[in-house]
Formats: sequence, C-alpha cells, structure tokens
Amino acid sequence: MNNHWQSVPLGNVLTERREKPSDEKLATGAIRVVSKISFNDGRIQLREDGETKTGMILIRPGDLVVSGINAAKGAIAIYGKDKMEPIAATIHYGSYIPNEGKVDAKYLWWLLRSNTFRDLLNQFVPGGIKTELKAKRLLPIPVPLPDPPEQKRIVARIESLAAKIEEGSRIRYQVTEKVDAVFSAQNERTISNLYERYDKAPLIDLVDQERGISYGVVLTGQPNEEGIPTLRAGDLQQFRVLTTSVKRIDPGIEVKYLRTRLRGNELLLRIRGGLGEVAVCPPEMISGNVSREIAVIPFTERINPTYGMYALSAPYNQGRMTAHIRGTSYVGINLKDVRNLTIPVPKMPEQLEVVRHLDGLRMQVDRMKKLQTETAAELEALLPSILDKAFKGGL
Repeated sequence: MNNHWQSVPLGNVLTERREKPSDEKLATGAIRVVSKISFNDGRIQLREDGETKTGMILIRPGDLVVSGINAAKGAIAIYGKDKMEPIAATIHYGSYIPNEGKVDAKYLWWLLRSNTFRDLLNQFVPGGIKTELKAKRLLPIPVPLPDPPEQKRIVARIESLAAKIEEGSRIRYQVTEKVDAVFSAQNERTISNLYERYDKAPLIDLVDQERGISYGVVLTGQPNEEGIPTLRAGDLQQFRVLTTSVKRIDPGIEVKYLRTRLRGNELLLRIRGGLGEVAVCPPEMISGNVSREIAVIPFTERINPTYGMYALSAPYNQGRMTAHIRGTSYVGINLKDVRNLTIPVPKMPEQLEVVRHLDGLRMQVDRMKKLQTETAAELEALLPSILDKAFKGGL
C-alpha cells in the first residue's frame, strides 16, 4: 500500500442500511427482489416474482450491495442512483450507504472486487473467504483509502484500462467467430461442388447393413467405475470425441445395445442434446458404446468416415437436419430422417483429397483458436493485475 494512504475501517465510510421492505409491496411486485449479482461485472439481476421464505433487506439507489456468500467471487454491486424505486434482497446480502464526503462508491466497488480485498478477508475475518460476510465482519476490515480526488483518479484510470481490455476481448471473440465461419464456408463450397459432380446416396445405403444406423443406450443408469465407457451428447464437440470424463455404465445394461457397440472409425452424430455435432470414433473408444443422444453410422468401405464427417457437417446438411427437428421438451432428429440424408459418393481417391484439404484447413483454424484462447487467458489476467497495482498506489 502507498505509505501516504490511510488504512481505514470500512465502517468509517459505510453505514449498514437496516430497512426492511413491506410484505405488501413484495407480494404485489412493487418492490423487485435481487436474484443474483454477476461475478464478472457486478450487475444486479432481479427475480420475476417476490416470493421468499427468508428475511429481507431493503436496497435504495446509490447503495453498495454485498453478497455475504459470494463477495469473494465478485458478487458486489452498486444499485445505481438513477433508479427510481428501491429493491429488496434476502438477508444473505448486505446493503450499505457510502459516506460521499469520504469515499467514492466506484472506488470501493473496484477495491472490494480485487485480490487486495480477498487478502484482507483472509487476514481479518475468521474463516477468510469461506465465511459469510455479514456487516459485523465486513465493517471492521481496514482498507487502503487515499483522499477523494485520488480515489476518483484511480477509478478513472482503472475504467479506462478495463474498457481497453473489454475491447480486446470483443475483438478476440470476433476473430474466433470469423475463423469458424471461414472453415464452414470452405467446407460448404467443397461438399456442394461434389453434389454437382457425383451421384448421391442415402446414408442407409452406405453403412454395414447388419448394424444399420442406430442410437445407443436409452437409460444409462448409475455410473459404474468398472463398467463400459459410454459416450453422451457433451462428449462430441467440434469434430472431436472428448474421452477425459466418459461415463461408464453397468455391463448388464450395455450388452442390450450390441448394434451400437463401437468398433472404431464409425461416424458419430449427435441427434439430441445439441443437434448436428459429428466426430469419428477414436481407437480408445473401441468396445465402448453411446447413449441415445448419439447415432452410430458404421460406413462400409465405400465411404471414408472422415469424409462422411465433413459431408454431414457442411451447412447444407446441417440445415437439412435442423429442418427435421422433432419434439418440444426433448428436441432431436428421428433416425428415419438420418437414414434418408444423402451425401455425394465420389471415388475413394477424391474422398481422401477432400479429407486432406479440410484437415489441413482445420489444423490452421485450430492453431488460430489456440492462440486466441491463450490471448483470452492473458486478457483475463490483466484486470486483476491492474487492480492489485492500483490499490498498492502504483497506478
């Protein structure tokens, strides 16, 4: 901390508001109730109803609102002075009136969401960040407090840098979206060209007829550490099978689904729980199985599985699948519609050329996305570093 700054108990600059909302106004919705405070940006989200089974506190415009349970995670907000009506929250929140002559509310908001304050919690509160932060624990905590003009300067500097970080994150997100769009467009052009040049065939005519196209285990039951690894909807993502947390199920359940028992290199298509994700079964899933959210497509030697993956992932075929969506509470595509999907059937050398081309492009996309992910981590680490520097007087 800057040697010229005072260390001041929060109780010197904050006063706990002890008002309670009226039951009538809660019941009629005249006073809205806090649902939660966002960890990332400290925004207050309000409930649609005013029902509650616990005591309530009142929050007025300009108050600093602190979640007693999640303060250390960033659940701290300022209820804006521009608001016309008070709101309410459960007694697991605290509402505090800043002393405007001594403290800038925004300064406190940034401070209480910083690692500097988390360190103070661990130092001055029994149980540290795991303890519910009631007023009797919060208000005695000493915090670094420069004079009001310096507080405002620090806030302005933090907000300027935070805006630049947010802009960097927005650009990073846009780049990631554009990279995905470039691959999708190239995939579409490649597959569309093949539709124009070659005969098409329904998927059902291109698979092992003994196995057909089927979905897997309907009720997977309780996990069994010694059981059969069984892929679920979330295990298929962006042309990959994620095998790090695959559920294992009772062999007595799995044995009833021999048609979908995996032999390797089948095409896997998510038909429920997020339609359209495709991936080729990897070697480590041989002798495993799939749940009902996934259709197993065991191509014959006429079709390279990775070629089939790219053909079904092209926007044209994704659109055809979307057009056949059924259901309301459990949305998906019927196997009959999957079996009738058609793909072009070029000779194997051309299929392999398509795979070579799109694999190469996807590798470039993956490299760019990895770089963007690393950049995102760096951006996320910037703001905590800035806050740490700010509240030590180095900004």
